[in-house]
Amino acid sequence: MPALPKRASPRSAPHPAPPLWADGPVLLDALPIAAAIIEHDVKGSRIAAHNLRFAEAVAISSAQTMAGLKRQCLSGEGLIAEHLIQWFESEAPVSDLDFRDGAGVSARFYRLKLAPLPSHGECRRALCSVVDRTAEVQAERTLRAEMLRDSLTGLPNRLAFTEMIEAAERKVEAGTAGHAVLVVDMLRFSRINESMGSLAGDELLITFARRLISALRAGDSLARTGGNEFGIVVTLRRGMSDALKAALRIQEAMNAPFKLSELEIKVECAIGLAIMQPGQDSEELFRNAQFAVKQAKASGRPEVYEPKEASLARRRFSIETELRRALDRDLLDLFYQPLINLKTGEVTGFEALARWTHEDRGEISPTEFIPVAEESGLILSLGRWAMDRAASTLAGWDATAGQKLPFYVAVNLSAIQVARDDIAAMVGGALRSTGLSGDRLTLELTESSIVQDPRRATRVFDALKALDTTVAMDDFGTGYSSLAYLQRLPIDVLKIDRSFVTGMMVDPDSVAIVRAVLSLADALGMSTTAEGIESRELATTLAALGCASGQGYFFAKPLATDEALEFWQSRLRKPATKGSRR
Repeated sequence: MPALPKRASPRSAPHPAPPLWADGPVLLDALPIAAAIIEHDVKGSRIAAHNLRFAEAVAISSAQTMAGLKRQCLSGEGLIAEHLIQWFESEAPVSDLDFRDGAGVSARFYRLKLAPLPSHGECRRALCSVVDRTAEVQAERTLRAEMLRDSLTGLPNRLAFTEMIEAAERKVEAGTAGHAVLVVDMLRFSRINESMGSLAGDELLITFARRLISALRAGDSLARTGGNEFGIVVTLRRGMSDALKAALRIQEAMNAPFKLSELEIKVECAIGLAIMQPGQDSEELFRNAQFAVKQAKASGRPEVYEPKEASLARRRFSIETELRRALDRDLLDLFYQPLINLKTGEVTGFEALARWTHEDRGEISPTEFIPVAEESGLILSLGRWAMDRAASTLAGWDATAGQKLPFYVAVNLSAIQVARDDIAAMVGGALRSTGLSGDRLTLELTESSIVQDPRRATRVFDALKALDTTVAMDDFGTGYSSLAYLQRLPIDVLKIDRSFVTGMMVDPDSVAIVRAVLSLADALGMSTTAEGIESRELATTLAALGCASGQGYFFAKPLATDEALEFWQSRLRKPATKGSRR
C-alpha cells in the first residue's frame, strides 16, 4: 500500500507568498477593470505588466495619451508621465487623474488611478487602473444641456443666461469688449393666453422668440428667462448707442402682427437695459435690467437702468414695511385743515389729512407714503383707520363743547378703496360707533375712482347718500371729467384743484376755467370748494366769483386736534379776508 503523503505540521512555517508582481499578468487579468503594474526607478518608469482590458483601452485610444503611455513612461514626457513622476516623488497613498483622449465627437474620457504596491529595492511599483468615463461624461453633458435649455423655444434658459452674463463679464474685466443686458417682456401675454388657450400662447412664444433672433447681430446671445420674458446679452462696439439700437430693432421686428389661427394680433414689448460694469454680480445686473423693464412699461419706450431710480424704489419698499408697522402700532396721526366760508369767514368744516412722523426718518410726506400705501394695498387699512379716527375726533370735539358743533369733517377716499373695500359698511360702522349723524361727514373721492368702474362707483355713491353723508369730487378738472357723471351721480360738492386756483392771478385761462367750474356747479345745484388759497387776493376773487368755501395756507395749515378746535373758536364771525398763517 503506497504511503500517503505526510500532512504538514500546523506549527511548520508556511512558504513565503510570492510577490504580487511575480504573477502580475495572472492577477491583473482577474481584475474587472483595465489595469497595469508600473515600475519606477532611477532609470524612469515602465509598464511591467498589464491585463487584456488595459490593452484594449490602449488600442482604441489616440497616440497622444493612452496609446502613448509606454512611450511617455520611457521618455518621461506627457500628461500621464508627468503625473506618474509627481506621484512617485510625493509618496502619496493614492492619486486620481481625469483626462480627455482625443477631440471632438470621437473624444474619450478616462480616470487614471494609482495605488502603491510593495517596492523591490530601489524600484517602486504602483497599480495603475484606468476607467473609461466616456459614457458617464456624455450623459452628464446631455443632462446639463437639457438643464440649460428651454424645452418650448429651444433657447437657453434662465440658468444658462446667468452663465452667458458671467462669460461676458470676464470679457469686460479683460477689457476686450463691452456688453449690456436687455430684458424683453411681452405685454398682454396673459390675456392672449387666457382668451386663446395655452397652445396658442406657446405658438406665440415660439414665433416671438424667432423674431427676436432675427433682430440680433452676430455675437449677441438670447435666452428665455421667464414665462413671457427674454434676456439678451448685447456686445457693445460703440457703447450705449449699440444697446439702444438693439432695442429699436426688436421693436421694429414686432411691428408686424402675429398670426394665430385665423387672428392677427399686435404684440408689444417693454425693454429694459442695463450696462455691464467690471466686477458686477450677474444676478444684480439682471435685476437692474428687470427694474428698467418696469419703468419701460410705464413710459412706453425702452428704458436704461438708473441707480437713482432703483434707490428710490428701494426706499418705497422700505417705507411700505415701516408703514405697515406704523399702522399696526398706531403711530400715524390725523391733522385737520380748516374749510372756510368765503363770505362769512367762519369755519364750515375740516379736511382730515394723514401725517406720519417716523422715529428715524422724521416727517414723511403724504405725497410719498400715500402712493406706497395704494400700490401695496395698505390703503385699505389706512383708509379705515382715518375714517375711524376722524369720526372719533369729531365726536370728541362735540363732547368737549357739550353740544353738536356746526361743522363737518371731510375724509378722503382712494380709488383703490372704492374698488376693493366696502365703503358704505366702513362709513356706517364709524357713524354707529361714535353716534354721529351722516351729515357730519363728507367723503371726498377723485375722478379716477369713477372712471375705473362707473357701475361700482354709482353703487358706492348711492350707498353713501343713503347714510345721509355729503359726497365731494376732489381735484375736479385734473382727471377724466365727464359731464354725464356729474349729472348722473349724487355729487354735492366740486373741489377746484389748486393747480387752477394758484394760477388765477397771473393766468387768464385759469380764471376762465374756475369761472366755468363755478357756473357748472351752480347749474347742477352743487356747492364748490377751492383748494390752495394762499393770498388775500385769491380769497377775495373767489368769493366775488361765487365760490362757496376754500382752504389753504392763507387761512391755516393742517392743524393738530386741539389746535383745530381752537382755530374754529377763533374764527367765529370773522370776515373772510382775514387769514392767519400758522
